[in-house]
Amino acid sequence: MLKKAALFSVSLGLLAACNPVPNVINPGIEPMPPVMPSAEPMPEPTAMPTAMPEPTAEPASALVDIVETAVAAGSFNTLAQALTAANLVETLKGEGPFTVFAPTDEAFAALPEGALDALLANPEELTRVLTYHVVSGSVDAATVTGLSEAATVAGPNVAIEVVDGMVKINDATVTTADVMASNGIIHVIDTVLMPPAAN
Repeated sequence: MLKKAALFSVSLGLLAACNPVPNVINPGIEPMPPVMPSAEPMPEPTAMPTAMPEPTAEPASALVDIVETAVAAGSFNTLAQALTAANLVETLKGEGPFTVFAPTDEAFAALPEGALDALLANPEELTRVLTYHVVSGSVDAATVTGLSEAATVAGPNVAIEVVDGMVKINDATVTTADVMASNGIIHVIDTVLMPPAAN
């Protein structure tokens, strides 16, 4: 009986030596304090845009053709009417370039009584008068002041001179120069130019 007890005790000792039970708390080492979560709140996630910003529209070109430029000015209604009657609208809306000495409505109103109606009733003569106001190419004010004359689309030349700082085209005075268009230049004049009588 004593032998069995001794054997049992030895077996327990061997078992304990082979499978030591770790200490739950080592009295020589203080335990690590528990890690507490931070009291500061987590930052809110940055909101993603729900849509892309609208692209900035490219500005349209400010220049339009000679006819549209004249119409938009509002002081060339009679000229626009005459160009339509002479079937010259499409010509002056073409590629060009053209330089137009453009009479204002007041210039047409200053014609002798009945003269405008007579021109509108005679498309051939009206065309000759209107094309006498047109020079091929873009001739700006700086170039005009250096000329003494210029050939018109109608054929005859117009005389050019500078008088007291003002540019004169025949008897007309240029009141506004270098009105730019997409297919040429407009110089505003205060008198309708009448071509020399046809031979």
